[in-house]
Amino acid sequence: MPSDPSKPLLRLTPSQPRQRPAGPQKFPRPPESFPRERQQAAFAPKFDRLAQALARDPGGLELRADPAALAPERLLVFEVRGSVNNFAAAVQRVPGLELIDEEELSSDDDKDPIAYLLVPDARALAELLSLWKRWNADRLQFGETPWRGVFELLRDLRPWGPQDRVQQLDAGFLVEEVEGRGEDELVPLEIELIYRASEDQARTWEDEVRVAVTARGGQIISRARLPDIAYHALLVDLPVHAIREIIDRADGGIAGLEPVMHIRPQSLATTIEIEDATEAGAAAAVGQLRDPILALLDGVPVAAHPLLAAHLVVDDQFDLEPHAPVDQRVHGTAMASLIVHGDRNNSASALPRRVHVVPVMGAGDRFPARRLVVDIIYLAIRAMREGAGATAPGVLIVNLSLGNERRPFQSSLSAWARLLDRLAYRYGILFLVSAGNVRETFGVPAFATGMAFEDADAATRCDGTLTAIGNVMADRRMFSPSEAINAVTVGASNDDWVSAADRRAARTIIDPFPGMRAANPSSALGPGFARSVKPDILMPGGREHLRQIRTDGHVFVRPAASTRPAGLKVAAPRTGGIGIAEAYSGGTSGATALASRTCHRIHDALEVAYPDFTGLPHIQRAVLLKALLVHPARWPDDIAARIKAIIGPVGGHHSHIKDNIRRFLGFGYVDGDDAVACAEDRATFWAVGELARDRVATIRVPVPAVMSGQARPHSLSATLAWFTPVQPGRKSYRSVRLKLLDPAEAGTLSVSPRSLQPDGNQTNRGTIFMRCWDGNKAPVVGPDMFIDLVVQRDPDPGTPIDEAVPFGLAVTIAMPGIVDLYTQVAQRLGIAPRQPV
Repeated sequence: MPSDPSKPLLRLTPSQPRQRPAGPQKFPRPPESFPRERQQAAFAPKFDRLAQALARDPGGLELRADPAALAPERLLVFEVRGSVNNFAAAVQRVPGLELIDEEELSSDDDKDPIAYLLVPDARALAELLSLWKRWNADRLQFGETPWRGVFELLRDLRPWGPQDRVQQLDAGFLVEEVEGRGEDELVPLEIELIYRASEDQARTWEDEVRVAVTARGGQIISRARLPDIAYHALLVDLPVHAIREIIDRADGGIAGLEPVMHIRPQSLATTIEIEDATEAGAAAAVGQLRDPILALLDGVPVAAHPLLAAHLVVDDQFDLEPHAPVDQRVHGTAMASLIVHGDRNNSASALPRRVHVVPVMGAGDRFPARRLVVDIIYLAIRAMREGAGATAPGVLIVNLSLGNERRPFQSSLSAWARLLDRLAYRYGILFLVSAGNVRETFGVPAFATGMAFEDADAATRCDGTLTAIGNVMADRRMFSPSEAINAVTVGASNDDWVSAADRRAARTIIDPFPGMRAANPSSALGPGFARSVKPDILMPGGREHLRQIRTDGHVFVRPAASTRPAGLKVAAPRTGGIGIAEAYSGGTSGATALASRTCHRIHDALEVAYPDFTGLPHIQRAVLLKALLVHPARWPDDIAARIKAIIGPVGGHHSHIKDNIRRFLGFGYVDGDDAVACAEDRATFWAVGELARDRVATIRVPVPAVMSGQARPHSLSATLAWFTPVQPGRKSYRSVRLKLLDPAEAGTLSVSPRSLQPDGNQTNRGTIFMRCWDGNKAPVVGPDMFIDLVVQRDPDPGTPIDEAVPFGLAVTIAMPGIVDLYTQVAQRLGIAPRQPV
């Protein structure tokens, strides 16, 4: 049944936390070791060279001159087969060794894990060599046995070098950047340094890079050093000839400098297009608007637009507004419009609060040319929330419909993602981030021509498109910072509110998924960090169509721009002689804006139903909004089944099949109305709490007696969300892990785990844990029955985290068609119906 605003979400109170019961430990099956003879042949020469280097100079003072030697301050790369947990444990026992980016060791799930090690002095190098010799002689001492597993599973060992500092993808972007330019023309790029806690060491390393840049005719534009996320970076201008050195990964170039961690092209903002502009409709009358709880970090908006003027507070911290021509203010205007009004084709009330807008893109919707984007975001959030001069102290939702097109997520977290994770926990902010849009042309081998594609029936067209995208999945990854684990990442579903008459006007473009709800073809794919579920959810991004680009053996297509027949209607800058305009946009940027609007609506509804709700701490409200937003997400059965059949892998393990489904769908599509209110036959409960380490809490959920004896479809679903503290240098980046235990009463309720959902191992990798159970046999429900849901904090990896971590929980019981379900549980909780919100 449709959601009913007069039926608010129902509040529950967790029990007092208690000690987590001890359970059996599970030890993964170790990977097969390499033969000792193979290891000795492969690595003995490398360790012999290490011994020779130490013999030449035990103090290591001259080793810096040899770029191939394992010198002091040299970063070593260990490529390991299987888990790297033993490696991390062994490193802690070796005096003088220091792990760099140790949080990335959570990539145990990767086929070829890599661990990075900083060897700061000759003593540590000597100890590493000594360990190797003792292992060769089978004489490892007590406490050194973890190294046996490391040496047996070692695929390669090398110093961190130019090939690591300039990764292949970044080199490709740099090639594109210098193409056609003169050798002395300056090009901006970002140099991230190995972070050192010592200010003196950091200054020395920065000076070394500064001298190298200047010597090549370049200059430092900007710098940032953020200890919170172990980030130290320079934005530099370099002439093309110096960039060619970097592309070639020359040892004598900047890519060979020891202080350098990564070299990448300057961040490039994702963009949107607007089409089919018309005169804007009249704005509804606006009453007194309250202070903002939502901030939009985006391009400069047309703040004077009649649809937006009363709703926006523009905080131009970086002086971008004067330099952004009004007719170029596309992105910020569209996102502000979607947040305030939703899709203008879908009549809905404007939000009751103002929206705080901090422009972080200037002219042409580009990031400022002379600043590092990570630094801009950091300063923007601090200014809003920190100190007596905070510009928006009430903000707890931040919309980032942005991404770096030049940083597709592979396996390591970007500095931008690490920043969002840190700020989320520090300030209690829910960041909503767009997954990104991949608009490159791709081939559809199933169709020889565009006409064959267009004439195909719905199933054949869908299968052909899925096969084509499956062939290029690796090239359609999300854009950073969408991999942030504390954030909610939003992909775009092919939904909008276009009328049937306007839809029929789409004659030159092809609907790839007719009659199905699916992720748009351009919506970037997961998974996230450590194979977590990403994107988290799908929200409407316009019904994206495909346009034929060429035929070369088969048809090649590209996602078409949003238009009147397939898009989200938004406020727009003046264009084509239209002074006050509306136009069409979409994609993951628009979907993210609608997700932020939904979060705001959830907050509004809870504020009306529970007067003390706004008294909860920021972080408790933020994690609850996170849980309630993701909670209604479900895989559409038809498209999930098609992905399973087409991409498979056919005959593969069910978890591998689900991995591919969640690449496209995340946890699933979210109906915004279902996130905000309940219905006659559906009751959604919420709870907030906090757990110290090694603690559990129980939430008792009342079960309506009206369900008893009803042999019809029904379900139980639960979503747990939290923010993990993150701290550079920890053994695991995700420092706190929570989960829900399967309820003992599931059998009595006649439900079992839903097959089309991420399984427990897949949903346990991020900071959202979701489980769904359903059935159609008659449950047995007594008049006072409860289901006990247990929230458990698992042991913290590495050094325990002392502080209690807040969590939000959403639970839904539904039996379609049973109209007294909500009323019964509301009465048991003593909650009276409220006026519509």
